Amino acid sequence: MKNKALIAGILIAIFNGLLFVPGFEAYGTYLVAAALALALWLVLKALTVADSLPAIEEEPSPAPVSTPEPPPAPPAPKNAAEAEVIAVISALQSKGRLVDFLMDDISKYSDAQVGAAARVVHQGCKGAFEEFFSVEAIAAESEGATVSVPANAGEQYRLVGSVSGEGPFSGKLVHKGWKASRVNLPRVTKSEAGALPPIAPAQVEIK
Repeated sequence: MKNKALIAGILIAIFNGLLFVPGFEAYGTYLVAAALALALWLVLKALTVADSLPAIEEEPSPAPVSTPEPPPAPPAPKNAAEAEVIAVISALQSKGRLVDFLMDDISKYSDAQVGAAARVVHQGCKGAFEEFFSVEAIAAESEGATVSVPANAGEQYRLVGSVSGEGPFSGKLVHKGWKASRVNLPRVTKSEAGALPPIAPAQVEIK
């Protein structure tokens, strides 16, 4: 097919060229008719070849891969932070009777009675406190000693008295301060929506 089309194209060009050669004017009609016939033949062949070609099927685009959505996170319990604070107070009450001591009217007791009760509260609350926090002093020097405070101390130090400039500063240590190096708050796993757990449940003796 390619060779035939090439030959037909050359003949068309020759027939058209002969129209301008002297002596072939008398054959002009025949030359034009032959060139037109060859041109129509080329068009028909081109259409026939185009129809005989197999249709090119487009490859179907791959279906989008659906990524499963992660399950929704469970809603945070209401008043979770408040419930954890109450859990700490509950431990202080359970081991040191702190809430009983604070809610009682100690004005009716003698100093000796208050001091004895405070010793019990101190011992019990210290044990509960150490379960949740590890506390250490900020300043290693003894109170009353002269210490140097760097300019970038931030919240580690509180300056009192005549303070001017940007530091560093030098002064007397009034309080060595405390910082928490560990916090382990209890996690409240059982709580109704919006309801805070009790600090200490009421005790009833059944007889």
